[in-house]
Amino acid sequence: MRSPNRTTQPHRSASLVRDSSLVWLAGGIVGVSFGAVSVAGGLPWWAPVLMSLVVYAGSAQFSAVGVLLAGGGPLAAAATGLLLNTRTAAFGLAVADLLGPGRATRLLGAHLVTDETVAFALAQPDPARRRAAFWVSGLGLFAAWNVGVAAGALAGSALGDTGRYGLDAAFPAVLVALVLPALRTDPGVRRAALVGAAIALAVTPAVPAGIPVLLALLGLFTLPGARR
Repeated sequence: MRSPNRTTQPHRSASLVRDSSLVWLAGGIVGVSFGAVSVAGGLPWWAPVLMSLVVYAGSAQFSAVGVLLAGGGPLAAAATGLLLNTRTAAFGLAVADLLGPGRATRLLGAHLVTDETVAFALAQPDPARRRAAFWVSGLGLFAAWNVGVAAGALAGSALGDTGRYGLDAAFPAVLVALVLPALRTDPGVRRAALVGAAIALAVTPAVPAGIPVLLALLGLFTLPGARR
């Protein structure tokens, strides 16, 4: 006789795959944009592919490459990506108990921590389903993102001037899309974004490319509790 747990396990897995699929699709589409614009902007095809495999941090990757394409140096690009990605430290603490035992497993799990994966996992009703949701959504999104980036990088090499297609607008458009939900619902985030934008606009004529993005992060200090 089959146990209830065995009969419900496939159903649970199927529902997690179904619920995650739209996130995977969206991640793949954004990955295509990232790969295409990176290569069309002048980077070698392998640069966005390698970055996506090793760094795997969507918004931080967009920002870092945006700094490079704007003429900023590697240090400014790396600093921008690192600062934007510090939020994943808190995310890692939130899902630490979902990663399972073993150093290799925890290392892989830490690499899969993203906004979407953490949100999807923590929305589940019990620990077992949260753990399964983390790994299903995390592995699927990692695969979709990297396939999308590779496809976009291969296509981007044939696109030529990004200005001809308007692809140079993809960076700010995607970044706005990433932060728009928080801007709509959180007055503190909205205030921080406005302060950061004002700082960036004010210093742009006087500092090298890439530095305005870093200075814009000073807007974070207006968030409640940031100065505690």
